[in-house]
Amino acid sequence: MKKFALLLVLSSGTLALASVSVSEPANGSTVSTTVQYVASASSSCSKGISAMGIYTAPGLLAYSAPGDKLNTTLTLNPGVYNTVVEEWDYCGGASTTPIAITVGSGGIVSVTAPKANSAVSSTVQYVASASSSCAKGVSAMGIYTAPGQLAYTVQGAQLNTLLTLNPGVYSTVVQEWDNCGGSSTSPVTITVGGGGSSTGGTFTNLQQQGGWTGYGLLPSLYNICNSCSPTGPQVSWSMTQNISSPSLSGSSSLMDIGGETIYSDVLWNNHLIGNFSSQGMHDYNQTIIPNLHNFTYDVYFYVEDPSVSQAVEFDINQFVGGLSYIWGHECRIAGGNEWDIWDNPGQKWHPTGVACNPLANSWNHLVLQVQRTSDNQILFQSITLNGVTATLNYSETPTPTTWYGVTINYQQDGNYQQTPYSVWLDKLNFTYQ
Repeated sequence: MKKFALLLVLSSGTLALASVSVSEPANGSTVSTTVQYVASASSSCSKGISAMGIYTAPGLLAYSAPGDKLNTTLTLNPGVYNTVVEEWDYCGGASTTPIAITVGSGGIVSVTAPKANSAVSSTVQYVASASSSCAKGVSAMGIYTAPGQLAYTVQGAQLNTLLTLNPGVYSTVVQEWDNCGGSSTSPVTITVGGGGSSTGGTFTNLQQQGGWTGYGLLPSLYNICNSCSPTGPQVSWSMTQNISSPSLSGSSSLMDIGGETIYSDVLWNNHLIGNFSSQGMHDYNQTIIPNLHNFTYDVYFYVEDPSVSQAVEFDINQFVGGLSYIWGHECRIAGGNEWDIWDNPGQKWHPTGVACNPLANSWNHLVLQVQRTSDNQILFQSITLNGVTATLNYSETPTPTTWYGVTINYQQDGNYQQTPYSVWLDKLNFTYQ
């Protein structure tokens, strides 16, 4: 509901009619600590509107902007505010609209895609979620592509859509509205180029998120064991999230393996983009994945006694155009302290000659960089463990598949005694471009 104020101003012997229209926030509403103000003004002054501003308390001008439109966010502490939006015209007149708001503890808008300050193509994928301190929850979410220009809305606390934008720089805003009358926003500035689809982004702290599924793998074929259970007996496994210690972020995940069958493995898989996406990026129109070529798997892992692990494995997988691109990386520990990479055509492990010696009782930082080349080859670019980079630049050909998507794996391998052991994962980030 818009609120208007009218004022008759005597200027040079004539009456000037002025008004201030405030679209957001609503008068009397409860809002989050980040408050969006959207307003416009008009005046019969022949010279027009000089400026607009927001008072958060008597005499306290918190914001001003030239012209007859205003769109900004203010960060306010919780409390009751009798704010005032005012316009000043070039004839010496002014008018105001009072907006009383109650600032609560606020909500959060998390935008997964597009990445802020990124360069994107004309078809832009927006993926976002919201939470609110409002006991009644989030009512809706929306995207502003310009001040006052609401390009998309959806009910609920999840948003996933494609927008087609002309080339240019956009100060877009993703907003949530809760059922208590409050709202919160997240600004996302993007530069839109020509053609294609939006690409590029980073999934952060994936160890904290859903979508992980564990599978038992038994020797000697190591296919997924459909009869295996997380409780065993052949192989057992568990994933426990939100571990505070050991942790770097305050929320690591504990990955456990055990069981009775020696040399058994456990694979955890997460579908990120495409079919069965855990991130809401299903790419139904298949405009994202075909444009992705560069991937980075960045993770910290902690193991108390690495020697009891046969190997730990980190994989990046892309399935597109009827072809399977698997960048498998296996740190053989008890198996020889060497990095192996997956031979896609041969369906076997290929030794790299690069040493892999994870530190005991310490956080190990691993960064893997890979690429699907312009001629659709699988390129293993580099492995960086604890600051030491090994450049591989090893390429392979892909294999056929009917899958469509981008996924990641994490795997723990059992040793000759199937000794139970734990690995903690933290700050698991995945970048796609």
